[in-house]
Parts: sequence; structure tokens; C-alpha cells
Amino acid sequence: MTGSAGHLGEALVRTLQDANVDVVGLDIVESPFTTHQGSIVDRSMVRRCLDGVTTVFHSATLHKPHVATHDPQEFVDTNVSGTLNLLRESVASGVESFIFTSTTSVFGDAMLPPDGAPAIWVTEEISPVPKNIYGITKLAAENLCQLFHRKYGLPIVILRTSRFFPEEDDNKGMRDAYPADNLKANEYLYRRVDIEDATTAHVMAAQRAPDIGFGVYIISATTPFRREEMRELRTDAPAVVRRRVPQFEAEYKRQGWRMLPKIDRVYVNERARKDLNWAPRYDFQHVIERLAAGKDFRSPLAQLVGSKGYHEEEFLDGPYPVA
Repeated sequence: MTGSAGHLGEALVRTLQDANVDVVGLDIVESPFTTHQGSIVDRSMVRRCLDGVTTVFHSATLHKPHVATHDPQEFVDTNVSGTLNLLRESVASGVESFIFTSTTSVFGDAMLPPDGAPAIWVTEEISPVPKNIYGITKLAAENLCQLFHRKYGLPIVILRTSRFFPEEDDNKGMRDAYPADNLKANEYLYRRVDIEDATTAHVMAAQRAPDIGFGVYIISATTPFRREEMRELRTDAPAVVRRRVPQFEAEYKRQGWRMLPKIDRVYVNERARKDLNWAPRYDFQHVIERLAAGKDFRSPLAQLVGSKGYHEEEFLDGPYPVA
């Protein structure tokens, strides 16, 4: 497990250990879930960690919040060269399943509809157009994965995960306009996934990888929307949500929350549910039901992992600087 001290890394290590799986955790940060402290950029460290390993979960990465604080070369070193090290050593050690945690950020500008156009129905068929060094290096790592499957037969599943971080939004306008939980609840309609569902997707991908061979999947909460509603969603999102989840209006009124006036994209998880036999549990309907019961809408695993942040230092204008 690379990135074992991170949000997803910790969640996966906890889940696998609970299933009595022996886990090797690699991270640059010391943690209760890290057995080897070091970097994936260090190929000899990677080689040592892979001794006897049958499955690789590769979530270690520089993230979007690091774009303003890290040099582009650091993104290339970690996200591209580090992935290359893992792929090379996985082939050499006979790894049976390689699961790469990618991101819906690779779609980039492909998710921005022009004025007057419907919201984007985002499936795996859409060609990525990365808009920053984070997206570019994650897409490059995806291409390396495809190369290693084609050349060496390494079974690889790429999971393009949507948002699961608990930190505040990086957009100051959105932070000022919506309470943090209100904004996250809204996102379950179109671009958020609970970390427990993200974790089960990774576990299912590891089980299915040898049969799939190579696959790329969007991992996001199941949207209640339909493709034919994309035009209306762009102009009157509350009307569409009322139609699909009518209970939301009374609960949002009770909470003092607001729905987004319009939504510009919707991540579609249909292929992952079908091919991986993945059954995500945490969607917008679940959020409304939990709120109505006076309970936290996050999964127990999400509550356990909590918030980690992305930087050691603090910033005056938000959880992290924006490039």
C-alpha cells in the first residue's frame, strides 16, 4: 500500500488488516499504518517493499493542493517516475494485481461545458484534457500502466476517484457561500464519493484485476440523475433534485442549507458497478436519510480516518493555496 499514511491509504490498510490481510505500508510519513518509511521515487526501497507481495495498491501521489507549493519536477518525480518504479518492480516480483488510484481531475477542461450547453455526462469514454501539472502527471502515470499491461501482461485496474477528502473546498467563493457539510452533501449528487465506498472499490478491483486484465473506471457516488436531464441540470438543478430526491427540500430547509443553482458535470459510475461488482452505499439519498435521523452522513470509516490536511504549514486564505 503506497501512501499508507494518507486518507485512502489508511482506510485501505484498516480494511485489509480487519480482513486478516498482511499489509506492507509505504509512505514518506510515519504513521501506525506505515511499515516502511520512504519514497516511491527510491526504486531500491520499492524493491524491498515488494518482496512477497501479490497485490499493489498505489495511492501515493502529489495532489492538486500541492500545485501551488511544489515544483512541477516534484510532480513528475513522484507521480510519473514513482509509478514507473512500482510498475517495473511489480513485474519483476510477480505481482498479480496492480490497482492505481487516479483521479477524475484528469478529465480537466473536458468537464467544462460551453455557455448554453448541457451539463457533461462524464463517462470513461470522454477524452481527458488535463489543465494542471497534477492532472497531466496522473494521466501520464495511467499511460505507463497501460504500457506495462500491454508489454508485460501485468493485470492493472485504474480507478479515477472523485472527491473524498474531508477538508474544506479550495474555492473561496464556494466556502463563503455554503457551509462545509452543505457543500459536500451537494457534491454527492455529481462528484463525491465516501471513502468507505472508495475503499471497497479498490478491494473489488484487486479481486477482479486478473480477469479484467486492464481497465479504467470512474469511482464516484451513484448519481440520481439521468442523461436526458443534463440540459435542465445546467439551468435549474434544484428542480431536477426535487424530482429525483423529493425529501431533500424539507431537510435542507431544516438544516438552513441550499442546493446549487446549477451543476456542470455528473460523474457516472455504471461501468465500475458492473465490471467490478461494486455496490456503493453512500449517495445523496443516504445523505438525506441520515440528516433526517439526526446522524452524521459520513460512513464510520470516514469518521475514523478523519481529516489529515495536505501541508504541514497553515495558510491564511483557505486550507491550501490555489495556483
